[in-house]
Amino acid sequence: MKQRVQGSAGVQGAARVPAQRAVDVARERDVAVPGARGEHTHCEPPIPQPRAVVQRSSVRGQILDALRTALVAGELKPGEVYSAPVLGERFGVSATPVREAMQQLTLEGAVEVVPNRGFRVVRRGARELAELAEVRALIEVPVMLRLARTVPAERWAGLRPLADETARAASSGCAATYAESDRAFHRAVLSLSGNEQLVQVAEDLHRRSQWPPVGGPVRHGRADLVADAAEHTALLEALIARDLDVVRGLVGEHFAGAS
Repeated sequence: MKQRVQGSAGVQGAARVPAQRAVDVARERDVAVPGARGEHTHCEPPIPQPRAVVQRSSVRGQILDALRTALVAGELKPGEVYSAPVLGERFGVSATPVREAMQQLTLEGAVEVVPNRGFRVVRRGARELAELAEVRALIEVPVMLRLARTVPAERWAGLRPLADETARAASSGCAATYAESDRAFHRAVLSLSGNEQLVQVAEDLHRRSQWPPVGGPVRHGRADLVADAAEHTALLEALIARDLDVVRGLVGEHFAGAS
């Protein structure tokens, strides 16, 4: 149900103000105004219904997470344009938190603003994904090798539940579920560096690399996800054993496979 802000002037009073003021009043009350934000809702591709309607608390954050999941799962298709009102209907909320979430995705490079229509999902090619993998490797590989020399075995062992979770997520075959567990594992590894800025930059690059390219909703099938998750487990065992040669080889293969 859409949230509405009650104004003191009332609907009749709003009808008597000039056209622009009427638009402003409608916006304040979160009432859809045709053309007010240049978003038309006709001729848009159908969108699968969500598994559950989001809760009212932290609506913007929940919508942002839901949109990111839809991107990874291929439910929001590259090249297609989606308007905030239509997406709001999908999630059972007003258009406002959807616009705010879409603006964040614009900053992240996932979508772009289309004047008078809404937001277009950015088309991504193999070259861009390869470049992202290369940049991730340049950042993460040296850090992992340094951590392999300094972090005690018991701290690495504490990450076993996260590696196990990536294996379970991979077995499900759900790209969105695996993407979340994959990021959680890499985030936990890099967090041992104590450099929060590095963790944030690396996670942003990681998230971008998980969006599917043009030509298919999922970049990897179940077998590829399982193989990727197995590399996490092998890497963790090598880190616990402090086998630097194996660590070096595994992280190189891991990022090569991400391209």
